[in-house]
Amino acid sequence: MKILSAACLALSLIAGASQADETCNSPYMANLIKGQEDYLHVWTLGIKGIGDGSDKLVTLDVNPGSPRFGKVIASLSVGGRGDAHHVGFTDDRKYLWAGRLQDSKIFVFDVGTDPAKPRLVKTMHDVVQKSGFVGPHTFYALPGRMLVGFLSNKRDMGGATGMAVYNNKGDLISTYDNPTGKIGDVQGDGYGYDLAINPGRNAMLTSSFTGYTNYRTELPKLIKDPAAMQKFGNTMVLWDFKAMKPQQIFNTPGAPLEIRWSQAEGDNWAITATALGSKLWLIKPDAAGRWQARDVGPIGDPAQTPLPVDMSITADGKGLWVNTFMDGKTRLFDLSNPEAPRQVYEKVTGKHVNMVSQSWDGKRIYITTSLLEHWDLDNDDHFLKLYHWDGRELQQQWKVDFYKEKLGRPHHMKFSAKAATNVASLR
Repeated sequence: MKILSAACLALSLIAGASQADETCNSPYMANLIKGQEDYLHVWTLGIKGIGDGSDKLVTLDVNPGSPRFGKVIASLSVGGRGDAHHVGFTDDRKYLWAGRLQDSKIFVFDVGTDPAKPRLVKTMHDVVQKSGFVGPHTFYALPGRMLVGFLSNKRDMGGATGMAVYNNKGDLISTYDNPTGKIGDVQGDGYGYDLAINPGRNAMLTSSFTGYTNYRTELPKLIKDPAAMQKFGNTMVLWDFKAMKPQQIFNTPGAPLEIRWSQAEGDNWAITATALGSKLWLIKPDAAGRWQARDVGPIGDPAQTPLPVDMSITADGKGLWVNTFMDGKTRLFDLSNPEAPRQVYEKVTGKHVNMVSQSWDGKRIYITTSLLEHWDLDNDDHFLKLYHWDGRELQQQWKVDFYKEKLGRPHHMKFSAKAATNVASLR
């Protein structure tokens, strides 16, 4: 595709040399934080009876040198509740896009002018009508563009879905359906979840979850419905990124979620975890150069369905943090040999935990709790925690109780820095 190809070529050298402050950030982002982050923005689900009940962007001061360290310094409600889920920076890092899975609205916040006080500058109400997709999930920065991965569609509210490209002003540029036919001997299911790009290999991977009808059903009811439990994604897709064309489909049963490319120089592999299968899968070319996806090990006891939900790969590609929702554990895997990951550490970090983000130096680990509005467990233990990792043990630095603070349920988070490091113009 000419629009994507020109943009990708323009920043190919920058992307190849960049190091993201969060290892899951798009390699096309500028103004990267190489040292201590100053702020943390948390996209938070509104809960009836908790504060104003609305979804909101919560900002915390996370610089240890600040007198407000570990404190909430801003809370910006967007009105209503729509299953607030994931967020992502634009390539210039000045704006943060945030999506809701219930009403499919996208909110754009200015976090560059004054990251301590984000401003809501745009609300996109017509995402479904224009794109045909439901449930904006992953926001992935491209040069002057935002690539958005969805979970569902407006036709039957099932899992067949796709991706949409917007410019940084929020105008829809193009859409792409996930493959539902066969490529080679593997049948596509069309499902979507995460996406991640390796610019040096012109490779994009997408993963798969489930559609609106399932993720908006109460978890206990869903688990007891055999037909509904069959409606989860079991594939990943390898795309020619510049052409935005699917090249291969992999069988990865059990709903593969987050995708993490190794950032280490010379590495050419990515890893994911299956939520229902509780296994790690490696995506890597074989000796003949043909990409393969292979189950390389369990996460906890798969028979107990610990439900791995988020993960963060270390900057050197040799470690992987994995949060499992049902048992509230944070695990560390040694990926020195990605063909055979080894769990080397685990700690119960909450009654239930979901998102995990680490600083680029690997010394700071942030954890939140909420999964989905109708899947969260029936308790009020919703928090944001900061841990210090010394290579042997996670030491808790502080905890912010989101219920006590009347904020709601914290989900996805992104780091930010003082305004001086975020100067950029809107493309």
